[in-house]
Amino acid sequence: MKVQEKYIKRCIELAKNGLGTTYPNPLVGCVIVYENEIIGEGWHKKSGEAHAEVVAINSVKNKDLLKNATIYVSLEPCSHYGKTPPCADLIVKYKIPNVVIGTIDPNSKVAGTGVKKLLDAGINVSVGIFENDCNELNKRFFTFHQKKRPYIILKWAESNDGFISPKIKLEQKPVWITNEFSRQLVHKWRSEEQAILVGTQTVINDNPSLTVRDWVGKNPIRIVIDRNNKISKESHIFDNQAQTIVFSNIENHSELENIKFIKIDFNKNSTEQIVAFLYENQIQSVIIEGGRHTIQSFIDADLWDEARVFQGDVYLGSGTKAPVLNSKSNTKKMIKNDSLLIFRNYD
Repeated sequence: MKVQEKYIKRCIELAKNGLGTTYPNPLVGCVIVYENEIIGEGWHKKSGEAHAEVVAINSVKNKDLLKNATIYVSLEPCSHYGKTPPCADLIVKYKIPNVVIGTIDPNSKVAGTGVKKLLDAGINVSVGIFENDCNELNKRFFTFHQKKRPYIILKWAESNDGFISPKIKLEQKPVWITNEFSRQLVHKWRSEEQAILVGTQTVINDNPSLTVRDWVGKNPIRIVIDRNNKISKESHIFDNQAQTIVFSNIENHSELENIKFIKIDFNKNSTEQIVAFLYENQIQSVIIEGGRHTIQSFIDADLWDEARVFQGDVYLGSGTKAPVLNSKSNTKKMIKNDSLLIFRNYD
């Protein structure tokens, strides 16, 4: 078992290279072993491109070795035709006799059919190796398919006396509570998620770009709740750096291709309507970045999976209080003089 865990761990390491680029596909890593030596490996890089198993098999120089090899993969090989052919068929084609799988794919198009296809071909299959770690690797993908909604991350920064912004901002917009290293980490997080969401007042007060300026990666889809279309069209969120979706109660249209206005009924549960729209549009993950009212609405609706809370080494004295999250943090770490608390919302 320890040998299997060793190679599944390597699969997970490889899969993480695709974080932020594989949507709507999952993160998958694959290793091929012959006589206790890795002869091929790979990971899925982008939707529409080769899956991890294909990359790994193609990397094996001597294909004759595959007939006596073991292929390790963090997620069940697909069994259906999408943008690429089924990986299970490729494994059968090369007569790889042993397959070790981290966890089953929850996508209804797969969900055990990949394993069945391998077993029907006479292949030895082991499932559930380092399963929890493999599930954690694809927490976004699993949440999307099992809960029928995106993986929702709440993020805010608060002062050491519990405020997310001062009463008076004077000239500085926004007022920074955290240090530059924490702010760079936030930009890294943005590159890893499919979308980022803020409310009207955050845009009016801070005019954020909501892009990946301090990191290398793809900008997330910008989502804004602007009930009465108060936000100026000169705001950064309406530039051409990323796609923007605006939820409003007024019919509106944009001449720009990357701006979309969506009308919802604010007399009903707007949070649930927004989450449903994201699911219907294949958005698997979203960071909720503020402000207090917006974040609290997701907490109160119990529509969150993870909260990342910075506590900066500053004292504000008064201002906007931080959201109330009645949960204990799972982890805490220091980023220079900032504390980062991570909360998980387990069912």
